[in-house]
Amino acid sequence: MAKLDNTLTMLKDLTDAKGIPGNEKEPREVMEKYISPYADEVFTDNLGSLIAKKTGKEGGPKIMVAGHLDEVGFMVTRIDDKGFVYFQTVGGWWSQVMLAQRVTIMGEDGDVTGVIGSKPPHILSAEARKKPVDIKDMFIDIGATSKEEALEFGVKPGNSVVPYFEFTQLKNEKMLLAKAWDNRIGCAIAIEVLKQLKDVDHPNIVYGVGTIQEEVGLRGAKTAAHKIEPDIGFGVDVGIAGDTPGVSDQEADSELGKGPQIILYDASMVSHKGVRDLIVKTADENKIPYQFSSIAGGGTDSGSIHLTANGVPSLSITIATRYIHSHAAILHRDDFENAVKLIVEAIKKLDNETVKEIVLA
Repeated sequence: MAKLDNTLTMLKDLTDAKGIPGNEKEPREVMEKYISPYADEVFTDNLGSLIAKKTGKEGGPKIMVAGHLDEVGFMVTRIDDKGFVYFQTVGGWWSQVMLAQRVTIMGEDGDVTGVIGSKPPHILSAEARKKPVDIKDMFIDIGATSKEEALEFGVKPGNSVVPYFEFTQLKNEKMLLAKAWDNRIGCAIAIEVLKQLKDVDHPNIVYGVGTIQEEVGLRGAKTAAHKIEPDIGFGVDVGIAGDTPGVSDQEADSELGKGPQIILYDASMVSHKGVRDLIVKTADENKIPYQFSSIAGGGTDSGSIHLTANGVPSLSITIATRYIHSHAAILHRDDFENAVKLIVEAIKKLDNETVKEIVLA
């Protein structure tokens, strides 16, 4: 692989970090390392969401830009007498993307490698081969010969389990393959927004946030937003790409490389018209490409942010990504960079008067 530039190194460090809901320490430490040079203050809420504050103008509106630290994964629930490890999914998984995949158990004495076990086809009936395996029937093989040996390896109930995959630039170097794009790319956007505002006058206070436990109910966004009390909220996340075989335009019509997605509607929120209009106008003025999208079957951190206190006008801006909620996903670097540019240009406009107009839009 070619030598990584500073941005790609950051993206690699973020996606390689292991952090399922409830155990986001590794990605939080990576995000803190990268965002701290551009923040006036970095702190956490009581559940562990990371909040980096940058003041442009005292008394200006508070702008929250939130990506979530957690990735979908698993949690060890029990170990049988032969040393096979059983687990609970943490976040949404489809059984067909799980079997025979390598995982890392975050054991008490360090990482333990395993593979999600499956029966070989040779012993399956013709009927059984046609049926997906239920998640409840899956297990992780760590090479232990007994429960006692598994425990000696440092594996025990409650341990986090994450997909194993290394960050990879594809031959088309704009195409980036990694685990945990959902949603380390949102964390990267928050970092880069603060970086690009470092020496820029802006009429507000910006909070770059890495939230916890988004994949199990948008929980960290709720507590972080209560801590910040923002005036405007942006949830930055991945969205659905529709540019692979078998996906109709009716299901998803976004394409990689065609710009960030402006989410009109998802299961957690109807986007705020005033914020949406500002973002679209900003994109048009700056010739930043964008796509509209809706996600009927999922939500983003904006769903919690917009219901904070007496309400926060909010919008989700996402990056079209292939194969989310699996071991590896693909996104386009240009979409990441254009999302950052769009949010930065919008933030420059968000003074007290503009925010008042947005609320009444």
